[in-house]
Amino acid sequence: MSGRSDSDVLLVGGGLANCLIALRLHALRPELKLTLLEAGPAPGGNHTWSFHGSDLRPAEREWLLPLADHGWSHYEVCFPERQRRIDGRYYTLSSTKLAQAVSALPGVEIRCEMPALHTGPQTVQLADGQTLGARLVIDGRGANESAGLVLRYQKFLGQELRLIAPHGLTGPLLMDATVAQQDGYRFVYLLPFGPDRLLVEDTYYSDTPDLDAASLRSNIQSYVSTRGWGAREIIREERGVLPIVLDADFDSFWPLADAGLPRSGLRAGLFHHTTGYSLPEAAALADDLAGVADLSSAHVGPWIRGRAQRRWQAQRLFRMLNRMLFLAAAPAERYRVLQHFYRLPQPVIERFYAGRISLNDARQILSGRPPVPVLRALRCLPPSASRIGAA
Repeated sequence: MSGRSDSDVLLVGGGLANCLIALRLHALRPELKLTLLEAGPAPGGNHTWSFHGSDLRPAEREWLLPLADHGWSHYEVCFPERQRRIDGRYYTLSSTKLAQAVSALPGVEIRCEMPALHTGPQTVQLADGQTLGARLVIDGRGANESAGLVLRYQKFLGQELRLIAPHGLTGPLLMDATVAQQDGYRFVYLLPFGPDRLLVEDTYYSDTPDLDAASLRSNIQSYVSTRGWGAREIIREERGVLPIVLDADFDSFWPLADAGLPRSGLRAGLFHHTTGYSLPEAAALADDLAGVADLSSAHVGPWIRGRAQRRWQAQRLFRMLNRMLFLAAAPAERYRVLQHFYRLPQPVIERFYAGRISLNDARQILSGRPPVPVLRALRCLPPSASRIGAA
């Protein structure tokens, strides 16, 4: 079975980045015919994406915030020697709401259960034998292994719970690191979706991507019990493993020879190298792509590649901090690096999460009493340390 699509744009993979691209292209270039291909049963998968209001540019906030399921005016962090409330907007966007928004776009064709076997600059070969074509093909099928990266991982399992009684939280608890430290830096992440609804995630900055779901479920149950809450039901469950970059060779990750095949999201390397979060980068790419005059793979591929390469160059300090976290600190002591970070002024913290720190911000982040042994920290500063640590 074979055929040709008359689409202008083929979006391969129905994750966050390609869904946002579909929304912005439809809003600003409604004359384009868009097709979104998703290997799973629905676009968006089963995820909750969180972001700070300060992560986005004003123009992005204008169209993205209406998609958010929840928003709060503050959040908190809690460490053994530091607790802090930070005032500032914080939001979550669910895959359910994202899928609803994309599915409601008139004239946008969404084809689910359509895994792609091969993508080219103007064609996509599907598992069922079809071959589709378009002037612009964007591969957004998530992260892939690459010789160009030295990685560690942020991994988590979360359960959205309906409690027997109200939890009493007025805002998110981004990091509760007072829990027992195991498998690296561990914290519990809480998002209050309603008086008796709560997302509880058991989260790890770990050396391995392995996730023991049964153990994390047990940890969540124990944590909820320790807080004095009782769970009436588990509404849903999600899990994830995000890349944390210690060292990077961009030309190996995305060879220049492959520049003609555009990528998006994690597959393009457009994510925060310390948090693993990709929503701000995905929103910025979607917004800027809609303004590109020549929407062909030959033009857009090098344009996105150049954008990703500049973002990687701008994240050198983040990778250095990651090396300090994973290579200089003993696993049970890694929480001290984040505890030390949260002493900083709020504007520095906001720019850090937005991926836009200045040289002065970097000096403030690295100043003060080191949270890890000094000599070990100094050995971790050059990128070559990551290759030693990975050995």
